[in-house]
Amino acid sequence: MKDYLRQILSDIDNPILANCLAREYLQARILQSLQDRGAFSAWVFQGGTALRFLYSMPRFSEDLDFALIEPGQSAHFRDNMVTVSNVFEAEDYDVNLRMNDKRTVKSAFVNFKGLPFELGLSAHSSETLSIKVEVDSNPPMGAKTTSTIVRRHVILNLQHHDKASLLAGKLHAFLARKYVKGRDIYDLIWYLSDRSWPAPNLELLNNALIQTRWTGPQVTAENCRRLVIRRVEKLDFKQVVADVEPFLERSADISLLTRENLTLLLKR
Repeated sequence: MKDYLRQILSDIDNPILANCLAREYLQARILQSLQDRGAFSAWVFQGGTALRFLYSMPRFSEDLDFALIEPGQSAHFRDNMVTVSNVFEAEDYDVNLRMNDKRTVKSAFVNFKGLPFELGLSAHSSETLSIKVEVDSNPPMGAKTTSTIVRRHVILNLQHHDKASLLAGKLHAFLARKYVKGRDIYDLIWYLSDRSWPAPNLELLNNALIQTRWTGPQVTAENCRRLVIRRVEKLDFKQVVADVEPFLERSADISLLTRENLTLLLKR
């Protein structure tokens, strides 16, 4: 399977793009291993990587984010992640697994030691390519789920939040996050530019905001866009661009990331 990874990268001259493509291949293989393990009977896929894999959002993503379908059910997190590590070790990857499964949001870093050097992406033999996997074992109530079969390097049957719930998750991240994350802004522009995308799941959004001690008003269909615009007005778009630029498939998309464009879409 390493030969396939090398083939993917063989014609890529841009080292940043090559690194993103290598990470995405490994993400797909992690998802495949979790699928084979039966994790998706309890885990539901969410977040930016879900948008990338399910709807071909033209932005690369770093982490694999999940929530339990039923809060409080067993996540089998450690066993699932050990299985992932064993699959890669059997293919001669040098894998180090760091886990914290004691918290509500269980996390693991799957570290591929020396892989960037082996693939010609780094001059340093000690460099590591890492993928973070998180599972929220007490997710906010109200999410709707569905499943989709997709092919991205491998065939995956992914249990995931539906479109309205995915948008609610992004709005929660944008409204509740204490710092600027340019990827949130790009994702919002991507969502809002699709007029067929359904309105956010407000039940899920409000429950998520309550969980993170939101001090603002309850979000409604009437005030949602106004609340987002209010936050957009305070953003430093230089920070926005600096954060998201390394993750874009098309560098020209940076020109779309303006306060004016996002505000226009929100008011539409």
